[in-house]
Amino acid sequence: MKTMKKQMNVVEKILAAHLVEGDASKDSELGIRIDQTLTQDATGTMAYLQFESMGVNRVKTDVSVSYVDHNTVQIGFENADDHDFLQSVAKKYGIIYSKAGNGICHQLHLERFGKPGTTLLGSDSHTPTGGGIGQIAIGAGGIDIAVAMAGGAFHIPTPKVRAIVLKGKLKKGVSAKDVILKVLEKFGTKGNVGWIFEYTGPGVATLDVPSRATITNMGAELGVTTSVFPSDKVTKQFLAAQGRAEDFVEILPDRGAKYDDTFTVDLSKLEPLMAAPHSPGNIVTVKSMKGKKVNQIMIGSCTNSSYRDIRTVALYLKGKHVADDVEVGIACGSRQVIDMLAKDGSLGILHRAGCRMLENACGFCIGAHMSPRTGAISLRTNNRNFEGRSGTKSAGVYLVSPETAAASALTGKIELPTLNPVASVPSPKKFPIDDSMFLYRSTSGKGVRAAKIVRGPNIAQVPKGEKLAETYDAVCAIKVGDKITTDHIMPAGARLKFRSNIPEYAKFVFEPCDPKFHDNCLANKTAGAVNVIVAGESYGQGSSREHAALCPMYLGVKAVFAKSIERIHRANLINFGIVPFEFVNPSDYDKIVAGEKFELKGIRDAVAGDGVFELKTKKGVIALKTRLSDREKHLILCGGLLASL
Repeated sequence: MKTMKKQMNVVEKILAAHLVEGDASKDSELGIRIDQTLTQDATGTMAYLQFESMGVNRVKTDVSVSYVDHNTVQIGFENADDHDFLQSVAKKYGIIYSKAGNGICHQLHLERFGKPGTTLLGSDSHTPTGGGIGQIAIGAGGIDIAVAMAGGAFHIPTPKVRAIVLKGKLKKGVSAKDVILKVLEKFGTKGNVGWIFEYTGPGVATLDVPSRATITNMGAELGVTTSVFPSDKVTKQFLAAQGRAEDFVEILPDRGAKYDDTFTVDLSKLEPLMAAPHSPGNIVTVKSMKGKKVNQIMIGSCTNSSYRDIRTVALYLKGKHVADDVEVGIACGSRQVIDMLAKDGSLGILHRAGCRMLENACGFCIGAHMSPRTGAISLRTNNRNFEGRSGTKSAGVYLVSPETAAASALTGKIELPTLNPVASVPSPKKFPIDDSMFLYRSTSGKGVRAAKIVRGPNIAQVPKGEKLAETYDAVCAIKVGDKITTDHIMPAGARLKFRSNIPEYAKFVFEPCDPKFHDNCLANKTAGAVNVIVAGESYGQGSSREHAALCPMYLGVKAVFAKSIERIHRANLINFGIVPFEFVNPSDYDKIVAGEKFELKGIRDAVAGDGVFELKTKKGVIALKTRLSDREKHLILCGGLLASL
């Protein structure tokens, strides 16, 4: 990515305006200034505990928002206590606080705070939703957000930029969800680390902002750094309708702008698609699955919960009723969406059609409620269908568009929405504005020093790592396969309420894979050995939750040996002093067995040097490597970011 040339793409323009460290004309690590941050309650507590430890009086970003949208079901004291903690932190340090019930962070931020041409860093992997309005929006671990709020740069390798050229116009019954599923069909969920996808071409003008945001949101499933659309007339109209015309800046790629790769999607030729269990990259056509019985349909989440999406569902269901043997739940993205649906009659339509109206929250997407029955087939408009993520391991979850979900709700079977499509929902000329559930807007960026932090018993101290030694006795504490997600490493759902208490949450590390992992790690640690995780391809895909690195660090994990490691998780491992090694020869994965003991001799020199490390195993010597910047080397040698301060 070269930023000295005259013809620049959208990614280059925004990154060049925010570059504070590194040389974008070289293949190096870049430090970029962060304008905005967001957190949600599942990751925010740890981010703010880490921010507190940095001794900064108030946030230094233009806008920082603390959203409560994940753990809104309050069974027991933990979630309610954590919400009090988050609210008190926001008041003290100059952060805007979005109360539970206000809506889902990505939908809300798009509506009320996102600005074209700015940078947004969020402690949620679907932060790239902001790319729908021309914002470089990146998901990261909570500690990276803490650093950004304290005024520090965020670091990424110089990205490669792939142009996704859109042409034509979508047919009725086909929508943005089908566009991103088509891109996932082409590029899959692995092998895209270090890329940014930029959407361009004449077809861009045919997509409204909510549609663009659906596409950039699910860029997270590709594993790319982020995805972005240009900021154009459509963006301008959306911001004006939100009462934020002053936030508009036009950002278009220059004529002749270059890209590292190009892929073209003809919107007019797209057909309804779906992601079959158990991966967002397992793409099939809706036509091929037509007639398959469905038990549950969930509509909403940060991917498809806009007014455009839910109004479309209402049009499909108007004057009709959902099938007797199918359960339908709908979670809108914000109070603004609910308000609009109430005023135009859609809320009544959905109610009379037999839909369950759920809270404006993440809920079903993270398995926090609405888990399907044993062996169910569940159609969902959210972004992930990992095995067990719904809360029911035996369920088969299919990711679909709102159109497919609505058409299928009427018969209780998978149906093609193109057979009886409804009219397109026009972009509103004016959205109703009610910011009353955003607290401390007037003191944002200023802070209130007299404010006291409220700490319930579930708020524990943040553990710090220890500096990397020269040699360790080690044990392979677990060996897992390909595409291990952060849900496998740190379960969400019922376990997520412990995210503020690392000793407690650490009891559930790798619970879906090996319930004895916690006990075995502590036994190894007591015996004087460190723990090693061995994994296959695309290790750590999915959520940005840093607990998937922080809790293993607490249990004495010092290294991961994998065929490949996804971007956010790799950064989190480094931030907590865990060495992210990859096999030089992927077949060497087969030479290590779970429970095997070995010596990590010279590991510190390997990290400080060229990153090449030789490991003696029972089946021979294997070569490992890690490519680290000088900054990353320093962090690991110190034992992690907090230990380095």
